[in-house]
Amino acid sequence: MEPSHGPRIRLASYLLTGLALLLILKLHLLPALLAGLLVYALVEALVPALQRLLPGAHARGLIVALLSVVVVGLLTLAIIGGVSFMRHELGAPGAFFESLMPMIDRARAQLPQVIVDHLPDSIDDFRSVAIEWLRSHAAQLQLAGKTAARVVVHLLIGMVLGAMVALADARTHPDARRGALVDALVERCRGLVAAFHDIVFAQVKVSAVNTLFTAIFLLVVLPLSGHPLPFAKSLVVVTFVAGLLPVVGNLISNTLIFVVGLSVSFGVAVAALVYLILIHKFEYFLNARIVGTQIRARAWELLIAMLFMEAAFGAAGLVAAPIYYAYLKRELKAADLL
Repeated sequence: MEPSHGPRIRLASYLLTGLALLLILKLHLLPALLAGLLVYALVEALVPALQRLLPGAHARGLIVALLSVVVVGLLTLAIIGGVSFMRHELGAPGAFFESLMPMIDRARAQLPQVIVDHLPDSIDDFRSVAIEWLRSHAAQLQLAGKTAARVVVHLLIGMVLGAMVALADARTHPDARRGALVDALVERCRGLVAAFHDIVFAQVKVSAVNTLFTAIFLLVVLPLSGHPLPFAKSLVVVTFVAGLLPVVGNLISNTLIFVVGLSVSFGVAVAALVYLILIHKFEYFLNARIVGTQIRARAWELLIAMLFMEAAFGAAGLVAAPIYYAYLKRELKAADLL
């Protein structure tokens, strides 16, 4: 690369990368991007450990190929297993309604009369309200079903693409000659992968710790005290998945646990809320140590980024915001602007 062409090529790579990231959100391709980045990052993280057992350039290609198949297979099984688990936990619609009614009956004694007046009186009322809601939102539900199917397809395609890119990267010779713009774009992509690795892997650690303590409370402490929570296992799963979103995920899971706790008793709901607040006080220190150290971003920075991205792109922007923000900070730091 000629030094005089450096700034122009770098600027072009920034513009093309920014346009690609914008189009990914506009065209609803974020699931494919995240799945591809996850497979690529997992393969790249596991390759060094296995290559110590099988050294050599040709062995690296074989290791990457095998790891790609294993990672894609395990992630696919995890998705199928997660869906099956939730369906088993919630049960058929009729059984789900019947399990909700005792919760609503117990909640009547805990909630203000203004809220109680809007709760169904029986399972038949509950079912009729649900059927009426389904009828009035039939078009939206049909669209949601198509969207869910498309997301699953995008996830599978993204995982395959991530595996293919990892394999192609393993087969590329380090001294292979490429165009200057291609080199710059590869550098941008590596920065995006590094940002994804920093924010997602760090947040997985934080969410895992949070989920562990929440599971101990919901699955051990409350049952032993004689106050088991309905759908406790599902709440643990939701806690982990929602916890992958910094800051906002905790609010989602805590609200659900508090509402379900109200169906048991007001005291259980308050105890759950106090326990969760104590967990998250500890989690803030953990978050600052893990996420803050990885991308040097405070919670309020991520929250502002998530707020603006959600306003601009909806739920996809909310999910993408931490990764995009981590990538932006990485590029600004590389350019000595931070």
